[in-house]
Amino acid sequence: MSLWDIPDVFIGSTADGHTFVILNRHVRKGDRLLIEAGFLTREHLGRRLYLLPPGTAQEVHEQAGAVYGLLAHTHDLVDLSWTTRWSPAPPAGHPDLHFQFGDGTIAVTAATITARSLLEQHGFVPTAAGSSYRPRGGLDERGLLGVVTAAEAHAYARGLSARVHLGIPSPADIPGAARCSSAAAASPRTVPSVRRRPR
Repeated sequence: MSLWDIPDVFIGSTADGHTFVILNRHVRKGDRLLIEAGFLTREHLGRRLYLLPPGTAQEVHEQAGAVYGLLAHTHDLVDLSWTTRWSPAPPAGHPDLHFQFGDGTIAVTAATITARSLLEQHGFVPTAAGSSYRPRGGLDERGLLGVVTAAEAHAYARGLSARVHLGIPSPADIPGAARCSSAAAASPRTVPSVRRRPR
């Protein structure tokens, strides 16, 4: 299982600026809502992707905002996209927090003392070099997703900027659908924190 296979709805961004939505479970009216919002559908490695091509931050923000209509049908939604962030205020040069997924783990850099303090509140520990942070050891995929989602939501609540890179260069690199065993499907799920898009 990968991080994007855990919630019912996962929203992310590729490095080349595409916004994608993955529905891991049937969500009533999900297909229609996403298509009406302008998402293009694509079958990819055993899963259906909903894609928005690169555009201006404001346009993508407005189109992707329709995804939150899915909350009427599920609260198991995680949004780690960077392409949909838009604010009428001028953009900052560099984010306060930068999350980088890769090789089954996450590295985080913090640009300010406040950002470093926030990471430490969520259990992130500095690396030996002291230039970045990593989540505490022993977390599985669900735990990693939960700690990143919580830290990013906390950052926005504190007025800090955050950017998440999932390590997916383009839509062609989005992993295929997970093949769940019957034991995995029967195990209870913990719902990750839902982060709602600031308006």
